[in-house]
Order: sequence, then C-alpha cells, then structure tokens
Amino acid sequence: MSGFVLAIDQGTTSSRAIVFDASMQPVATGQKEFQQHYPNSGWVEHDPEDIWKGVVSTARSALRKAKLEASDVAAIGITNQRETIVVWDRDTGKPIHNAIVWQDRRTAPMCEKLKAEGLEETFTAKTGLLLDPYFSGTKLAWILDEVNGARERAEKGELLAGTIDTFLIWRLTGGKAHVTDATNASRTLLFNIETNGWDDELLKILRVPKALLPEVKDSADNFGVTEKKLFGSAMPILGVAGDQQAAVIGQACFEPGMLKATYGTGCFAVLNTGQTMVSSKNRLLTTIAYRLNGETTYALEGSIFVAGAAVQWLRDGLKIIGKAADSGALAAKADRTQQLYLVPAFVGLGAPHWDAEARGAIYGLTRNSGPAEFARATLESVAYQTRDLLDAMRKDWHDGENDTVLRVDGGMVASDWMLQFLADMLDAPVDRPTQLETTALGAAWLAGSRAGVWPGAREFAAGWKLDRQFCPQMDAAERENRLKGWRDAVRRTLSTT
Repeated sequence: MSGFVLAIDQGTTSSRAIVFDASMQPVATGQKEFQQHYPNSGWVEHDPEDIWKGVVSTARSALRKAKLEASDVAAIGITNQRETIVVWDRDTGKPIHNAIVWQDRRTAPMCEKLKAEGLEETFTAKTGLLLDPYFSGTKLAWILDEVNGARERAEKGELLAGTIDTFLIWRLTGGKAHVTDATNASRTLLFNIETNGWDDELLKILRVPKALLPEVKDSADNFGVTEKKLFGSAMPILGVAGDQQAAVIGQACFEPGMLKATYGTGCFAVLNTGQTMVSSKNRLLTTIAYRLNGETTYALEGSIFVAGAAVQWLRDGLKIIGKAADSGALAAKADRTQQLYLVPAFVGLGAPHWDAEARGAIYGLTRNSGPAEFARATLESVAYQTRDLLDAMRKDWHDGENDTVLRVDGGMVASDWMLQFLADMLDAPVDRPTQLETTALGAAWLAGSRAGVWPGAREFAAGWKLDRQFCPQMDAAERENRLKGWRDAVRRTLSTT
C-alpha cells in the first residue's frame, strides 16, 4: 500500500487539502477561502454548502497537483474548526440553517441564564468546559428553538447534527456514516469526558434529543469510506481530530507536560496532562487531547478568540497593510517610546477571563500613533494573551513549575519579530518546528498510522525537527512593566469592571 495520505484541514476562513508522502512531507496543497456571514452584531455564520464545495474542490486540486489518483491514497485524515455546529435533514442532507461558528456570541443570554440557575458547576464537572457561547451545545439548542419546526423534526428523528467533521464525513460517505471523534465531541458541552459518552443530564438541560448526535469514535478509527463518484475511487477515512488537538499530535506532544500553541484565527494553547483530568482553578478548560486504542489522554487548554484575526483586521478593516505577512515589518518600525495596548475583544475575551460581553479597545493613543504602532500593539496583544494562559497553566499544573518550552505553529509564527516578543513576555523558550503544517500533519498521522503506512507515536515524535528556538532577551524589569500595563488595559476592558 502507498504511503500517501490526504489531510483535509477545514478551518474558520478557508478549507485546505494537503497530500503527504510516505516520508510524512507535504507534496501538494489545495486551498479555498469562503465567505463569512455576520447577520447581527456578535453573530458569525458559515454556509455549510460553501464548506462542502470547498473541501471537495481542494481535495481534487491537491490530488491533481500531486499527480495522484484517489486509488493511490492510503487514507484520509480530517481536522476541523471545532465548536462550529450544523444541523441537517437526515434524508436530503440539506442544512436547515447556516452553521453557527465557534466565534458566535448569540447564546450569551442562554449561558447567563444557565449560570444563574447554578448549572455551570454541573457542566464543568462533566465536560471540563465553562458555560460560554463558544461551545456547540447552546448553539445547537438555539437552532432547535429558533428554526421553525426544528425541535419537532429533531424529536421525530428527521434531523442530524454535528460539528464540521461530522457533516463532512456524512457527505463524503453519502450519508452512510454519522460519526465524530472524542476530541470534537469533548467541545460540545454535551459529552462526559470521564465516561466518554453523551451525557443524558446535560442533554436534558439543553433539550437536545440524543438521536441527533453522532457515534463517538477514537481519533484514529474507521470513520467510513468516501463515495467513489467524488474522487474516482473510494478512500477510507481513518483519522479525525479537532484542529487544536490535531496540532498537539502534529507537534508530537505525546508526553505529559508538553505544551503547544497554534496561532491562527485565534490562539489555542494546549498542555498534555496524560491520563489525569486536571480540574482548573484558573478558568482553563479540561479537555480530551486525543483518544487512541480506547485510551483517553487529557489536556488543559486556554483559548484566545482573536490572534491572527486581529492582523486580518489591520488588513481588511483598517487597511494599513496589504497582506498579513507585512505586519511584522511594519511593527518593527514603531516608535518604541509609545506603549499602545490593543485588547482584541472583538468577540469577547476567552481564557482566563471568559467575558462574552467585553469588546475590543486600544489604550495609550497619542497624536503620533500611526499604522506602525497599531501593528506593533496587535502583535504584542497575542504575546500578552499567551502569557495570561501560561500563568494560569503554571498554577494548575505541577504547582507552577517554570520549566516550560512552548512549541508553536500556525500562520503567525512565520514572524521572527512576534516570536521573539513572545519569548520575552513568557520568559520561556519558544520552539518553531521545520514543519509548520502541524494541524494537517496531526490528522494525516492519525490516518496514516491507522492504515499501517506511517510509524507509531514514538518514531513519529523522534522525527520532530526544530527550525529555531527563540530565547528570552528582555530585561525582567521591562517585562514586568509591560505586563503591568497589559493587565491594566484588560481590567479596563472587562464588561464587569
């Protein structure tokens, strides 16, 4: 059997497909952006048909560029934006509403009501999550409540629901497989991460019929086979993981204590805690890192909603850069005597604050503040937010040991300037790997190892290669002064201040 693996990487702003060869190197890529929909303030939606068409077209494009037929591919691995939810007709496959995206905040009032009823502790104990609009469960409840006839149809078994991986697998297999993996299930507010099953009590609270939900499998498992008509030959789908967990795998963070952060639309730092479920006392999330051969590995996660999205704002909103890659060079030109702080709470603040009502703000403006200072403040905000996450993790894990090395990936880590500032703010080394396609690589490894054409975890981890390590260079007093200014800016931005 060939060692080629096709990774489908379905993200928040684009869909990509990457063909990896037997040496686990990417050989061809297809990519397609799709439209974002903002029907109301704080609402974010995707058209599932746009996503579906983009996934099929990029997969075909990647195979064509690699000069491969589908029959040459040993397996497909899928990774996806996680908490985004879709509900569709069981018979026709047609969605009954746009997908509600992980960034969407429309269910903030529902979450507040559940908190007021004293239910957050129940959800956290079972799911490791907090009651926040970020997660899928309240989005699903909203669709059932607000789409005409949806609840009645759901209770009759006429509808199906799932995160993006589930919707794609259902379409790819021609409706034969309604499945997900444990990592995606763990982000729904409906899945008990200790018992590894849908939780009847939580389903009852959110009034979600269990018949809507997919079967939950290991992250490397048999998820079905693609329809022959799509690509010319059937391909088995053997690996699935939510994007952040796929990056944990792609970064070979298989040992407890290993930490990665992915800088894409948002930033997500994930710390492997092994078979131990660490209950955070600092408003981090306890989640499933991966489940292999029926054994669950857990993690602590801190979620930043806006990282690369703030650079997109510089490009598309303020129009002060032509492309995202220009941000580092522009930031380097900033007047160092000015200290601007951007708190990018465009869709609220994630960990460790979890303030759905906070909105973005910038502090320290003077008449001399211009594009370079805005670019610098934007990149610095990502480092400051990461420091907040790392501080919380140090308090929760091993009583605050300070020996962390952070492995990073995502589009923003191409900027040496940003990574040096990140190391300075963390007061810890930051490692950038040679292989930056870590999310897709993680999904591909799950599929390739399951197919028996790629190595196991130990050999895979041994192949991880360092491109460059960034070490702290900033004076401790300057670091603390900057962090003090950042914390003051966040305090002023919180909606509860």
